[in-house]
Amino acid sequence: MAGLEAVLRPYVDSGAIPGLVALVARGGEVEVVALGSQGTSGVPMRRDSIARGASITKPLMAALAMILVEDGRLDLDAPVDDLLPELAEPRVLRTPTSELDDTVAADRPITARHLLTSTSGHGFTTVDCPVVPLLIERLHQASMELDRVPAPDEWMRRLSGIPLIHQPGDGWTYNASYDVLGVLLARVAGQDLATLMAERLLDPLGMVDSGFRVPAGKRDRFTTLHGHDDRGDLTVSDEPDGSFAEPPAFASGAGGIVTTVDDMLAFGRMLLAGGGDLLSPESVVSMTTDHTTARQREMGGFFLDGQGWGYGGGVDTSAREPWNVVGRYGWVGGTGTSAYVVPRDGSVDVLLTQVELGGPDSNAVLEAFWTYAATA
Repeated sequence: MAGLEAVLRPYVDSGAIPGLVALVARGGEVEVVALGSQGTSGVPMRRDSIARGASITKPLMAALAMILVEDGRLDLDAPVDDLLPELAEPRVLRTPTSELDDTVAADRPITARHLLTSTSGHGFTTVDCPVVPLLIERLHQASMELDRVPAPDEWMRRLSGIPLIHQPGDGWTYNASYDVLGVLLARVAGQDLATLMAERLLDPLGMVDSGFRVPAGKRDRFTTLHGHDDRGDLTVSDEPDGSFAEPPAFASGAGGIVTTVDDMLAFGRMLLAGGGDLLSPESVVSMTTDHTTARQREMGGFFLDGQGWGYGGGVDTSAREPWNVVGRYGWVGGTGTSAYVVPRDGSVDVLLTQVELGGPDSNAVLEAFWTYAATA
C-alpha cells in the first residue's frame, strides 16, 4: 500500500494543488504530510500551517451547541423566536420552486434542533429555487469573502425577509442554518460567537491556532486561498493579509473558522473519547447519528451524496464508495478541506488544501485522501 505522501504528491506536482497538509491518525499512530507551498509567498507548507476551514466549522458549532444544552441554557426543542424574534413568523414557499410571493405561514416554530439537523428551511437546495440568489446577494452565503458579511443583527434582519424553502422539520437544506445557529448561541450566552467558541471549546481542547481570524504574529503560517477562472486555471482569491486579518463583523458558524491539522486532530480525538471533559457520550452520539429521513436525504442531493446528516456533519450510512465507512462522521469545506472521525477504527482524518472546490482535481484529491484513509 502506497503511503499518504505517494497518494497526494501527484496533485501538488501537477500544479492542481499548490500545497496541502494531510493527517491520518489511528490511536497513537499519526501520519502527516506537508507538500508544496503555503501560497504566493513561496513559503513551504508545514504541519502547523493555518488554513481556512470553511464548512468543517459546522461540527465545531454542533459541539458548542451541545455544551450549552448540557449547561441547561439551550433547549433543543423550544422555539428559538424568544432569542431570534426575526424568525417569529416565517413565511414558507408553497413549493421549493414557487415564486417568492407564493408563500404560506410556517406550521410550526423553528427550534435549535431544526438548525442542528439543517431542517429549518434556511439554505441551499439542489433544485432551482428563487430563494438561493437572495441568500447569495443579501447574506453573502457561499462567498469566501467573509469580511463582506454584515453584523449579526443586520444579517438576521435581512434573513427575516427571505422565505423558508420548506416547512421547519420537513426538508433538508444546506449551510444557512449554521449561521443562524451561531447567532442563536451568541445570544444565549450573551457574548460574541468568537469569544464563546474560544472559551468553551477551542481553549479547553488546546486548539491554539483555531478561531475566526489570524493575528499578525501567526500570519507567516497562513495560507493563500485559490479559486479557478473560467478555464479552470488557478487564481488567487485571498491572501494571508486579506479577509482574516481583522475580527469579522459576522463570525460565520457555517464556515468561518481557521485551523490546523493538529487542532482538528484534538477535536476528533475528543469525539472518539466520548466527549472527554467537554461533552457527555450521549451528546457525542447525538452529533454522530444520522437524523435524516429518506425524503430529506433525497433533498440533500449531492450535498449528502446518498449518506445521512447528524449534527454539524455527514454520517456514512452505507459503503457506497470506496471511502465510505458506516458510522464515519465529519464534513468537507468549500476551501478544499476535510475532517472526519471513524469510530469503527478510531481514526481521525484531516486534509487542508486551500483550493476552492469545483475546479479540475479539487474533488479528486479529496477522494484519493478519503480512500487512503479508509483502506490503508
